[in-house]
Amino acid sequence: MEVVPSVEILPAGNPFISVSGKKRGNIRLRCEHEDDNIVQIELFTPSRVIEVCETEECRGRVFKEGNCDVVIKNLIFSDAGKYFLDIYYNNDQTELKPKKEWTYQLHIHDEISVKTGEELKMSVLVSDADKVKTNSSGEWKEVWTRDHGVQSDRMNDDNDGNLIIKSFLDSDAGTYRVLDTEGEILITVTITGERVFRNISNILSLGFDLLN
Repeated sequence: MEVVPSVEILPAGNPFISVSGKKRGNIRLRCEHEDDNIVQIELFTPSRVIEVCETEECRGRVFKEGNCDVVIKNLIFSDAGKYFLDIYYNNDQTELKPKKEWTYQLHIHDEISVKTGEELKMSVLVSDADKVKTNSSGEWKEVWTRDHGVQSDRMNDDNDGNLIIKSFLDSDAGTYRVLDTEGEILITVTITGERVFRNISNILSLGFDLLN
């Protein structure tokens, strides 16, 4: 009977690595493996396997950089969540392929300015979202949950993953956090109000400048 070589499982560099990036920006998942004898890289979430391009020139938003770092560019809210990175590499030029793995929690943040009275759509109800909280009233309170939907008559949600404020008020300004079932923060959106009379004031000021 052929003896199959055992696979050495190395301890993870950090069982939980927090990574934060701005929407439309880039982030790097660092593997901190210095040797260049890597055979294979696998990146996946609890629900899907993610293809990792070998270079930035590849099509797609996810690519390898350096020995085994993975870059995700042009971040979108649905990128938020848990990631697992596994690498396999040769050990002393043998056929053995030891495995090393990392777990990351990716948090995405953004800032939005909204005019009073406008409808605001936030595409934050991603697949891992369990609840949304805001501190717009001065203390944290839930405004949406996966089980019960929106908690206010002034809000809606839709099948496209949008949390909608029907007519934005100054009192809606604040920080909105999207949390998963474990209470980890997936998304943070900071909203500031832009009063209509400020725009009118700017227009009047521009008119006076033109007259002068």
